[in-house]
Amino acid sequence: MRRSLPVLLAAVTLAALAPQASADPRPPELTWGKCPPSLIGVDDPRMVCTTMPVPMDYRNPKGRTIDVVVSKLPTAKPEKRRGVLLHNGGGPGVASLHYPAAYARIYPQEVLDQYELIGFDPRGVGYSTPVTCGQPLEGYPPDLYFPFPSTDGSIARNIEFGKALARDCELHGGEVRPHITTANTARDMDRIRITLGEKKISYNSGSYGSYLGAVYATMFADRSDRFVIDSNVDPNRAWHDQFALWDPGFELRFPDIAAWFAERHETYKFGATPAEVRKKYEALLAKLDANPIIDPVFGRFDGNVLRIATFGVSYHTIQFPQMAQYWAFADTGVYPPDGLAKDALASAVPTVPTVPADNLRASQLAVLCGDAEAPRDMRHYQREVTIHRKLFPLMAGAGTNVWSCAFGRGPVEPPVKVTSKGPANILMIQTLRDPATPYIGALGMRHALGQRAKMVSVDSGNHGAFDPSSPSCALRESMRFLATGVLPARDMFCKPDPAPAATGQVSPLLLNR
Repeated sequence: MRRSLPVLLAAVTLAALAPQASADPRPPELTWGKCPPSLIGVDDPRMVCTTMPVPMDYRNPKGRTIDVVVSKLPTAKPEKRRGVLLHNGGGPGVASLHYPAAYARIYPQEVLDQYELIGFDPRGVGYSTPVTCGQPLEGYPPDLYFPFPSTDGSIARNIEFGKALARDCELHGGEVRPHITTANTARDMDRIRITLGEKKISYNSGSYGSYLGAVYATMFADRSDRFVIDSNVDPNRAWHDQFALWDPGFELRFPDIAAWFAERHETYKFGATPAEVRKKYEALLAKLDANPIIDPVFGRFDGNVLRIATFGVSYHTIQFPQMAQYWAFADTGVYPPDGLAKDALASAVPTVPTVPADNLRASQLAVLCGDAEAPRDMRHYQREVTIHRKLFPLMAGAGTNVWSCAFGRGPVEPPVKVTSKGPANILMIQTLRDPATPYIGALGMRHALGQRAKMVSVDSGNHGAFDPSSPSCALRESMRFLATGVLPARDMFCKPDPAPAATGQVSPLLLNR
């Protein structure tokens, strides 16, 4: 997969107000037609789309409305139709309208026969009343947006950047921005259910989408059917404490990286043993911290840019060759002769005039800042960064550092408390060494859901267990559950299957990051 560095780094990234009505309102009549251009590079001519108005603020349901654009891909066999299966691309902030086209390439026939596949751009994202912070993409330097401290450990530049970004996001986000939250997206999902005339919905997503799914299944427990949530976050850690897990999570992932390069020492020359590979990586970081170089497309390439680039491509072993090219550039100042990394840096994100260039970042921040209150004491961040830099040096304390959510207005409502109240209809799948949504956070989700869920763990470090390029019991149990509704009898653990032939398909979490 060839992605620009700014797009690649997007991966590193992530209470009901009133009782649910006893009866659904009459579904609105909407017109379905051709879908707009795909923002994720995947499409399917069978899909149709519609625009659905929803309340901007559900506390004022008769007030201003905003648009949510919804897609559907019909069942392969209407006579076997069971219902609808919703999808979300994670992020938060990932445009998800065309995700049915991606999942249609992965699902077995027995799933495609039973479900209409539904996608939607969450509120504030893509074609759904997109928000902006009024910045060009260059306004989000990756080592500041993902808040890496200075080489001496100071967070002063992060505070300055966060204050300015918070000001711009509030200025340009307008009255819509405070309402771009996970709880409101869950409410929108239930409006989609009503619009489609369904009694219940099924759901498949991961990463941030695991949190969205758990929130929906809590707020609308009796409207949830079969839910698969992958690469799980801890619902009680949103969001500062969840990001703090990146620091130990990457330390657990790095041995996979080091072993991979050691096995290929003759090709990459980064070390013949895992210990040598780590030593080489640490030397590259120190070299760039002292003397940054210039990337021909991206610009300044210092130690923190290498850190976040390495973290971003650690999400899947299929991306390790691209990691090698970043390391080679850090080492020599030039990319390898095949030029793939340089081409990836130059490739563009699909854009359309109606979607602001910074929509991914702006909508991501809207959700992160709108879901839960961030700590406001800058001394708190500096203390945590100092501790994590010593305990988990590979990420230099970035996971605990300050985001722009620490400045400006707070959330308009408290976060949803995910609980175990509801039917036993949730399958959690998770890899052990996921760097983006580490296993300890998944255990928090497992505890919160209690008897509602069963969990399948895979001895892997990829971000995403729903992954046809690395099949395992997690993928099989997910397909079986969606097709039959049968959860495993107990929590499970397995190793990945023996390496399969290349499928051309990977976890949908890698589609657009």
